Amino acid sequence: MELIKCSRCVTPETHETIHFDENGVCNVCRQSEFKKENIDWASREKELQELFNAYRGKGDYDCLVPFSGGKDSTFTLLTLVKKYKLKPLVISFDHGFYRPTVEESKTRTFRKLGVDVLRFTPNWQLVKKLMLESMKRKGDFCWHCHSGIFAYPMQVAIRYKVPLVIWGEPSAEYTSYYSYDDGIEEVDEERFNRSTNLGITAEDMVGMLNDPNISLRDMQPFVYPPLRELKAINYRSFCLGSFIPWDVKSQAQLIKDELGWQEEEVEGVPPGYGYEKIECCFQGVRDYLKYIKRGYARTSHLVSIDIRNGRLDREEAMRLVEEYEGCRPASLDVFLDYLGISEAEFNEIALSQLVHPNQCDPATLPRGQELWDQRIWYHENTPGMGIKELMCKYDELQKESELKSIKPKDKLTVVKSKDGQVQQYEGLQKAAEV
Repeated sequence: MELIKCSRCVTPETHETIHFDENGVCNVCRQSEFKKENIDWASREKELQELFNAYRGKGDYDCLVPFSGGKDSTFTLLTLVKKYKLKPLVISFDHGFYRPTVEESKTRTFRKLGVDVLRFTPNWQLVKKLMLESMKRKGDFCWHCHSGIFAYPMQVAIRYKVPLVIWGEPSAEYTSYYSYDDGIEEVDEERFNRSTNLGITAEDMVGMLNDPNISLRDMQPFVYPPLRELKAINYRSFCLGSFIPWDVKSQAQLIKDELGWQEEEVEGVPPGYGYEKIECCFQGVRDYLKYIKRGYARTSHLVSIDIRNGRLDREEAMRLVEEYEGCRPASLDVFLDYLGISEAEFNEIALSQLVHPNQCDPATLPRGQELWDQRIWYHENTPGMGIKELMCKYDELQKESELKSIKPKDKLTVVKSKDGQVQQYEGLQKAAEV
């Protein structure tokens, strides 16, 4: 069955919070119009400056910045340090699936900007149980990630007495839980319970897991702190994108130019969007779940943003959606190994969460290509590849390439030990250092 889509972008009727007006235009597109035509951004930035002045220099840090290393948090941190001259405390909640390129970019960003950083990693054995439970309950395995990313920094704000917490992209850019015409998007407990935690609190999750070895004490990293404790430090938590116009493409270019931030491939995403959702190894799996449940995935989201910003026409957007959505990600193999379930069990869970009127048969979907770094991710049970092994393989390929380029009279003699390690090279002098 063909889904009804916005007459302007390509967002379908199964998208959360969507509705269409009499012209078939979705509410997110209408919000984009409001953002461009009705907001006095100069006045908003003046308000932002006044807000910063009220908090600047009042403690060890001027603000706290939750940081994933993606385009939005990197741009936010760069802007606060370089443009507004704030001293931030950076908090990185490690969900367990950061990709190597992102880790490299994070290190470079922290060192170039000269900031203090705290990193927290939750219990891996607990994380796996939370992923499976939230997927069964909501068709979304990211409960631990979203709850932790939004709750734990608020706990740190209280502990370190840093009342100003600054996030990046406002949700009004892509959903209508909050809209630009609502004013400044506050990232508070109401927002946390409304859209972040899937309607499941940490207390709820303890009961759902029903595991005698897991108590609320174990769930503390995912608990939003009491309002009285936040009020005691005079907290304010908001999206930077409520005060300055958000433009992901220009911002991605800026952080590449200023910080050497690197793009990356993501499963099911076309070339040209290497800035989007690169932080997680399992973004492809998450988008695949959405495709099974709702009939669309990441490409629809990205091309719709480009349509709203006048960068892409709808016909080309539809072509990209057709070409790049609907593949079973290769990373699903690693995901299933982590959670200890079969693909049949995964599909059963996904199909139990279908959003009407979407229909899908995962068995008919083709398998996508493996990402270059998948073999060096942490592998729970199945064989993977360590960094050392990867570099040895790379060195071997380099040597093979050089050997092929040598003239017949200059061929090398390669002597190997029984364990296969290269011990000695003889022959061409220029390759002696190989």
